[in-house]
Amino acid sequence: MDEITLNKPGKKIILLGNEASIRGALESGVQFVSTYPGTPASEIGNIFFKIAQGLGIYFEFSTNEKVALEGAIGASFSGLKSLVAMKSFGLNVCSDSLLPFLYTGSKGATVILMGDDPSCWSSAQSEQNSRAYAYLAHLPTIEPADPAECLEFTRQAFRISEKFKTPVLVRFTTRVAHQRMPVKLGKMERVLPPVGNFVKDPKRFVTMPPRVLEMKRELLEKIKKVKDFSEKSPLNQVYFANSKSRIGIITSGVAHLYAMEALRELGLTLPVLKIGFFYPLPEERVRKFISKLNEVLIVEELEPFLEKEVERLAKEINPKLKISGKNLLSEVGELRPEQVISAIARFAKKTYRLPMTRISKLAIKRYPDFCPGCYYRLVFAAVKRAAPAGTIFGGDIGCYMIASLPSWGFSDYLSAMGSSIGIAHGIKKVNSKKMITFIGDSTFFHAGIPALVNTVFNRSNPLIIILENQTTAMTGHQPHPGVGKTGLGEETNAIAIEDIVRACGVKNLKVVDPINMKEMEETIKEFLEKETVSVIIARRMCWLLSKSKGK
Repeated sequence: MDEITLNKPGKKIILLGNEASIRGALESGVQFVSTYPGTPASEIGNIFFKIAQGLGIYFEFSTNEKVALEGAIGASFSGLKSLVAMKSFGLNVCSDSLLPFLYTGSKGATVILMGDDPSCWSSAQSEQNSRAYAYLAHLPTIEPADPAECLEFTRQAFRISEKFKTPVLVRFTTRVAHQRMPVKLGKMERVLPPVGNFVKDPKRFVTMPPRVLEMKRELLEKIKKVKDFSEKSPLNQVYFANSKSRIGIITSGVAHLYAMEALRELGLTLPVLKIGFFYPLPEERVRKFISKLNEVLIVEELEPFLEKEVERLAKEINPKLKISGKNLLSEVGELRPEQVISAIARFAKKTYRLPMTRISKLAIKRYPDFCPGCYYRLVFAAVKRAAPAGTIFGGDIGCYMIASLPSWGFSDYLSAMGSSIGIAHGIKKVNSKKMITFIGDSTFFHAGIPALVNTVFNRSNPLIIILENQTTAMTGHQPHPGVGKTGLGEETNAIAIEDIVRACGVKNLKVVDPINMKEMEETIKEFLEKETVSVIIARRMCWLLSKSKGK
């Protein structure tokens, strides 16, 4: 990790994609960094947490992604170079502030590092393809394929943002974030102190009609200029440009690595256009590439955004072009090298047989489980004994998601951060069944408070169990507002969850150490009979965290 901060231009070190993105931000002179932890982007915050103070960079673990972005917007309005990191669902959370930000534009450069998770390795709620936000928000979006590109693309993102006064999204996926390779370091910029100067300019920073419509026109004009820039950008590359083949491939992201590997395996030299600048699309480069082809294969993960763009452009430049993509590659799940090589072999009409692999018949399917010593085991054991048959159980996002697996069976629904409470309210308003819902402390601060207010205000009565393990455990023990430490390690006021719950109007409230299982069971039974909303705060430090602290 210390190597990330070396100021030795030209030196090669092995970095994760996430680490390389951090290095790209450091080489760009980033001054303000905010994040809410979410895999596959968690390492970005974890590392800045350790290095920011020593480098004179402001860093925070924000309460959620919306306020993380808003903090970066404020720093940007004050002229600072800002970075925000999040996972795909975080982009949903901050979208209310993201879209107006495109209208106002940035004063200082602002880069958003965002990780999508094809195949849902850590994203249980949905297999989101966040490239759609590029079109929705008119958000310049670039896509690195490997750690070396993560460094360079992040540097380019800061340059683009600074040049055009717009936020830029660097969209990567789990395979890009978590692969390693030797990365060549550039020169570290001298980090200026995170001290800004906000100059009042309502015409620029206030999005109100009728000015907001003028802002949209200005945004569209800006995107035209960014598009002209993308046409010449080195982020887009043609491989095997001198090939005489009349069939070619267009790729993006990690799918490009699979395509190049497949061509080597098949002994082919088909021309390949790698799109690194996803939005605005370098249309002239695409037109030029497909103009002389008979067939083209689009190799991209998830929804066929590039494929649809190529279909649109082909109608005017090469109407007879045969376009393949999702007819050969799945729209569900991340692409695998063997899928891409099979698709390219079929596309190129080349015989290829995948090598057979043996799968041991002794392999046993096992579900993930809580860590040994995890107090969640005690909570769910108590609930199992105390809750009557037919009780509805609501799940949320955190380590306790494991309770939704068949080995535990404690989630009758599971949706999004904080939704356990909001959905429980709706269920209880139209059902007489008993209702228990679970939410973690970090998730409660992130998105549970408005749902609790709504539940009290609209006179619903689920039993809410807040699992307070005094950390953001699922993503690596990051601090949250309840632990009394900031993202820079500074002492701050620890916000007591029970104070918030009382302030929301909850009368039935009890803090219980789950190791006292009898008290936990009795409280569950008592609160299930209440006619108004009830909250149990199950408070005991995460076992792994307590071990690391020697407690």
